[in-house]
Amino acid sequence: MMTLRIIARLLDYPDQALWEHQDELLAALEPACELDLHYSALLMQFIRDLYARPLLDAQADYCERFDRGRATSLLLFEHVHGESRDRGQAMVDLMAQYRADGLQIDSRELPDFLPLYLEYLASRSDEAACEGLQDIAPILALLGARLHQRGCAYGVLFDILLALSGSDIQAQALKQQVAAEARDDTPQALDAVWEEEQIKFLGEPQGCASAQQTAHQRRFAGAVAPQYLDLSDALTGTKGR
Repeated sequence: MMTLRIIARLLDYPDQALWEHQDELLAALEPACELDLHYSALLMQFIRDLYARPLLDAQADYCERFDRGRATSLLLFEHVHGESRDRGQAMVDLMAQYRADGLQIDSRELPDFLPLYLEYLASRSDEAACEGLQDIAPILALLGARLHQRGCAYGVLFDILLALSGSDIQAQALKQQVAAEARDDTPQALDAVWEEEQIKFLGEPQGCASAQQTAHQRRFAGAVAPQYLDLSDALTGTKGR
């Protein structure tokens, strides 16, 4: 699927090389037949809008959307395992899957980085690629809903990936879930993540400062808690991978 390669590049950090090869990217999309006219037009419009901006602005927007907080992280296992020990084993299993299918990673990206996973799927048959997209469809739907809720143009790319997967996930239910979530990318939420707990000596009563800090951390606890998904058929789930 050439479309997967194109979306993988668009979901990677925008660099000078991407800006220098705009014509080649658009030309590669023309013969791709995986999308209907509606989604093909959406993808073309996204590409044109992206290139209409200065590169530095596009880079800043990318970091703002994907590097602040965990809710829109492009690391797939962030949304499955969080910080649990299972995440490490899932990484090992996914790397083994890549090697078994002849993919050698020549970058420093983690194996569950979404653009890398899409590159892998693009190298496989259409049937295998669709199956791989279905494995992560709940993550794609959740990320897309969050990006749309934040008014981010990148949400369109996740709509297209869901369309390619053939998944029947109900987007409306996710919109309601996302609307009820506390944002984890606000300055207050980010401060709460990095805020160090005040040192207290044994037997020391809690003072006013400690009480205020505890209240502050409790206030934003919901904003910084990662949203994990229960995916029985996730990347290294029950399908033997």
